[in-house]
Amino acid sequence: MTDIVYRYKDQIYFNITNKCPCRCTFCIRNNGNSVGEANNLWFEHEPSLEEIYKAIDAFDFSGCKEAVFCGYGEPTMALDKMLAVSRYVRERYDLRLRLNTNGLGDLIHKRSIAEEVCKAVDCVSVSLNMPDAKSYCEVVNPAYGEKSFDAMLRFAQDCRKYLEDVRFTVVDCIGEENVRKSQELADSLGIPLRVRVYSAA
Repeated sequence: MTDIVYRYKDQIYFNITNKCPCRCTFCIRNNGNSVGEANNLWFEHEPSLEEIYKAIDAFDFSGCKEAVFCGYGEPTMALDKMLAVSRYVRERYDLRLRLNTNGLGDLIHKRSIAEEVCKAVDCVSVSLNMPDAKSYCEVVNPAYGEKSFDAMLRFAQDCRKYLEDVRFTVVDCIGEENVRKSQELADSLGIPLRVRVYSAA
């Protein structure tokens, strides 16, 4: 059975889709079927809203203050479901909501989605991954090519118009020089950068 809601370390995650327009070289999906307390994060079929709601209601959120839209796919690929799940959770649970995203939702949906996303969550975490378009494409392999980098930056900047808690992330495995350049880029855009320790499991 595929896990829709799962715990990893001290966080709760909502795995609502396996679809993603990127093939990141360091993606944790390449390493196995699950992370944390999940048994399997790969869907045989994309979950319906009813299946997602049922999984949420069956989960024990004791001691949990935040839930994160992040699983084995890009949450904005299932934007309508993500927005509906946000409404469902806010009506029933006292949870802070965060979106972990590759930031390519505007390209996916061919329109700006920042405003509706920021109404649905309390925090947006955008995967910067690399400090320039060329190296970004080499690592991320986005379906939309080099325009993806600028689209990702623009999405993050647009989100800051509607939400205070917006940040970029990179993983430390990209190397000290790329982390330094990523910090400089983030600083120039006025968006905080979080450097994550890479974990293969």
